Amino acid sequence: MSIYAIGDLHFSTAVNKPMDIFGGHWDNHQNKIIENWKEVVTEEDTVLVLGDTSWAISMTDAKEDLDIINDLPGKKIFIKGNHDYWWTSLSKLKAMYSEMVFLQNTFYKYGNMGICGSRGWLCPNEVKFDKDDEKIYKREKLRIKMSLDAAIKSGCDELIVITHYPPTNDKLEESEFTKLFEEYNVKKVIYGHLHGKDSFEMGLRGIRNDIEYILASSDYIDFKPIKILE
Repeated sequence: MSIYAIGDLHFSTAVNKPMDIFGGHWDNHQNKIIENWKEVVTEEDTVLVLGDTSWAISMTDAKEDLDIINDLPGKKIFIKGNHDYWWTSLSKLKAMYSEMVFLQNTFYKYGNMGICGSRGWLCPNEVKFDKDDEKIYKREKLRIKMSLDAAIKSGCDELIVITHYPPTNDKLEESEFTKLFEEYNVKKVIYGHLHGKDSFEMGLRGIRNDIEYILASSDYIDFKPIKILE
């Protein structure tokens, strides 16, 4: 039983949304992900799906992508990405996919570990961060805190966090997110969102203040789920 992670699947079964603007390695990426997933993930494993799962706008169109993912091996735990416009009703998602977990102001208990998280948002930076960004940034911090508090209340003594956005700005500076993770003694933070070699350098990776930060956007990990924990 292992935990894997992959973000930014950007499946588009029912819509025409190619990803080749990010390079030729995105060609046929959906089939690459499916085949790689089947190769490394077993039914006993858990996969953290880090947002931007489907390009669909409506639940009707997204269902084709979610059905494909539902049929893949392993337990799937989702968070929302900035392009997941189809994710509008948590109750409908739960009713449609009883075996998949959609985190929204809550957590998933894995043994004695709490898998917590939320979408996250842009961190304060010099390029683009306005009052609307600040509002969402603070709201997302509260949502992650709610998730962490719920996990601790349930008796979890180890915490990991999944977000869609990276937890720092492009200069890898401290943020309200990183301070929160340190306050709660989070063990690992796994995120996606970043595409392309230049963007990868804007993602915090490795260990900082005893927390391991892991970038798992699909093109960064060559479209194959990576193992997070045994």
